[in-house]
Amino acid sequence: MAEMELLDSARHATLRVSAAPDAGRHFVQLVADEFLAAALHYPILLARHPETGDLYPGALMGLVPDENLCLGRDGTLVGYRPADLERQGFYVSGENIAIDAHHPALAAIDGAPVFDTDGGPAPALRRVQAALRRLHVGLPETEQFLRRLEEHKLVEPIDLNFQFDNGESLRLDSLYTVSLDALHALSDDVALALFRSGDLQLIYALTGSIRHIPTLARRRNERLSGLDQ
Repeated sequence: MAEMELLDSARHATLRVSAAPDAGRHFVQLVADEFLAAALHYPILLARHPETGDLYPGALMGLVPDENLCLGRDGTLVGYRPADLERQGFYVSGENIAIDAHHPALAAIDGAPVFDTDGGPAPALRRVQAALRRLHVGLPETEQFLRRLEEHKLVEPIDLNFQFDNGESLRLDSLYTVSLDALHALSDDVALALFRSGDLQLIYALTGSIRHIPTLARRRNERLSGLDQ
């Protein structure tokens, strides 16, 4: 259980935040407002919360747990960094920001400073603040978007099977996407409503992002073969 404490510029003057935990994140939750940026770099798929069964969207960055295939040579993401990664170790507590001081993102000594020398928010903290705002606004909006997808019966499972050069086979279950066949079968009135609400743009960003899945497979194949050294 994380031990929370309110972020304080005096108490946490030397606090640093690191992106090192990104390396262990293979599926990163997104809000709908991030789809257009994230779709340029990652497959966006839907999963279900194990406890509630509710759908949530995420960027697929690896094919097995604790594996991120989207990092550059320097260990940081080459593309868009989702808000859920930016805010690692930071949480909203009423009108304040709280931290889990033992979170790996805050335990590293080589991270970026959270506060400037004068006690003001450093660029890293300003990114965290923006990420928390985006999640606060975006989570309920995303839930409503997903409810509309289910209302129109647009969600379908996606079949992901991989075979690698070293003989390893891999199957990813319990992931979903939007059925374009079901989308194109909607009535004109419903399609127009999806267009006017902005849902249609999000749907095409989500479905178009699937083109990145073969890239992930290639990167894992190269990693297994030792070609990414």
